[in-house]
Amino acid sequence: MLIPVILSGGVGSRLWPLSREHYPKQLLALVGNNTLLQDTILRLAGLGQPLRPLMVCNESHRFLVAEQLRVLNLQAENILLEPSGRNTAPAVAVAALHAVQQHPDALLLVLPADHIITATEQFCSTLKQAIPLAEANYLVTFGIVPNCAETGYGYIKAAQTIPQTQGYKVEKFVEKPNLATAQHYVESGEYYWNSGMFLFKASRYLEELEKFAPAIFAACQQALSHATQDQDFLRLDANAFNNCPSDSIDYAVMEHTEAAAVLPLDAGWSDVGAWTALWAVSAQDKQGNVLLGDVIAENVKNSYLRAEYRLLAAIGLDNHIVIETADAVLVAHKDQVQDVKKIVTHLKNTARQEADLHRKVHRPWGTYENIDVESRFQVKRIMVKPGSSLSLQMHHHRSEHWIVVKGTAKVTCGEDTFLMTENQSTYIPLGVKHRLENPGKIPLEIVEIQSGAYLGEDDIIRFEDIYGR
Repeated sequence: MLIPVILSGGVGSRLWPLSREHYPKQLLALVGNNTLLQDTILRLAGLGQPLRPLMVCNESHRFLVAEQLRVLNLQAENILLEPSGRNTAPAVAVAALHAVQQHPDALLLVLPADHIITATEQFCSTLKQAIPLAEANYLVTFGIVPNCAETGYGYIKAAQTIPQTQGYKVEKFVEKPNLATAQHYVESGEYYWNSGMFLFKASRYLEELEKFAPAIFAACQQALSHATQDQDFLRLDANAFNNCPSDSIDYAVMEHTEAAAVLPLDAGWSDVGAWTALWAVSAQDKQGNVLLGDVIAENVKNSYLRAEYRLLAAIGLDNHIVIETADAVLVAHKDQVQDVKKIVTHLKNTARQEADLHRKVHRPWGTYENIDVESRFQVKRIMVKPGSSLSLQMHHHRSEHWIVVKGTAKVTCGEDTFLMTENQSTYIPLGVKHRLENPGKIPLEIVEIQSGAYLGEDDIIRFEDIYGR
């Protein structure tokens, strides 16, 4: 049985300001209408068999991942929640341990959720070629056929061919090289880019992990054995998983095992690791530009300009990246985009929320968006999905005014419960239990005006919450 394992734990900091800690690149529609995570799953339809993916994601992304699966009308095998990021070796280990409990002979197809692959038919054809290798107890990785001397990827050197297959035994894995070394690798024809995609028996991976990284194996066993099911999610035991060594599959297993095999893949692959990669895979106009959103460009060449909220006007740019969002603008030369991560580090070090959240924040019940903030008041626009509700809660430091602008609201305020429709409003005093619900069939939108000495999101005392927060 083939089980896709979708790894959705990354944060994609080099694609800031679009990708953020709590809304990372795999959850964004960067090319086309689907998100990268959704495209990762949908392209597997070419394998010709119904597949139930096993998702591994950050606990803070759980509702976003579940919602994106729901939009596809797709049922996951399960959604495993990592209490913290421990890299790919532990993430795949808990997936493998879970899989063998249900399907002892399971083959795991391990795919990062944030890749772009344009030649889907060729991709699925190569995956099918890998299945006999995996069934013969090889740990198969997919090596991308390089089309340039890329210094941003690790490389895999192929050794002798494996009889009656398209695969090769792996001679060695190589760290990201300098330009001269990368050019030598490409010219030799013996090296492939390391894609981070794998196919192997779940049981075989666990055997090799226990042999070469026993501490990871033991910690993951304990984390899964003490896991708890929470609605659609399987919560790994935090103490055990947080104590697990952090390591990649490559370092923990693939560089040590005698069973490593590489299968060449030439399918329009990109890991979208920086804005230049996204520019390269997007449709460009005659000037080499990618213009998205409300953009006016004069004498602009070879650039990627993206406007999310406002008019973006640019004059005289060449080889630039300009990204506009509601609360931040990035301007960078294409040669410098790898340094976007330094901006994110600075934001984190100075405790600025632009590293973590967009102005519009997604919650399991809908969204809220900050409209205006001052020292003692804050204005938000809140959208509640049909049939959803916020928690029963109270605040120690603020009161709230709610004004319905669209739909119907069911309001609990103290001992009272009542309905409000458009243009009606109510007042929630400080210290009073309250809840907002949408009993209707269309989204509920309200404007919330908060006032008080402290307006932080941590001033929420929850008494009841259907989402288990």
